[in-house]
Amino acid sequence: MSDLDQLTQSLARNLKRWRGERGFTLDVLAARAGVSRGMIIQIEQARTNPSVGTTVKLADALGISITTLLDYEQGTQVRLVPASQAVRMWSTESGSSTTLLVGTDARGPVELWSWHLMPGEGSASDPHPEGTVELLHVTTGELILTVDGEDHLLPAGTSATFEAHVPHGYRNDGTEPTDLTMAVSIPPVAREGR
Repeated sequence: MSDLDQLTQSLARNLKRWRGERGFTLDVLAARAGVSRGMIIQIEQARTNPSVGTTVKLADALGISITTLLDYEQGTQVRLVPASQAVRMWSTESGSSTTLLVGTDARGPVELWSWHLMPGEGSASDPHPEGTVELLHVTTGELILTVDGEDHLLPAGTSATFEAHVPHGYRNDGTEPTDLTMAVSIPPVAREGR
């Protein structure tokens, strides 16, 4: 089984499981995530591999990390994630990429990301649920962080934090690659009806 097939199967199984644990019907999850009911059915039946944006929306709507939504096994208190199991979520032909390094659902999902942006490239993000916080640290190059329409220049060595319930994005307007590490803390979601 290829990595993509394994990812598709894990996503299908975990989406069904977490939707059931939250007590969400297909219609409730579709409304919360802004994803069509038909798309959720296709994902749960492992008939499609959704975009990163769709996967993020589903994880946010369920109140879990993307790691939890994609992970095939969880259990021990210490979980080591070798580089070979980190999940490449986004990449371009020029060499830009994001990699989900590790995540947890303790006290609400927390994710740790590694980003590599080539010159002239970037990525925009839809607003996350209210209470979501992002922390990032630029290790090489310069990053333009856009939060709610306002640009912020972060040269190497600079860290930032912001509430991510507004549109935001990351881009490299420089001439050298930009590398950064990002942590995302998402508030927990209660079961429907509580």
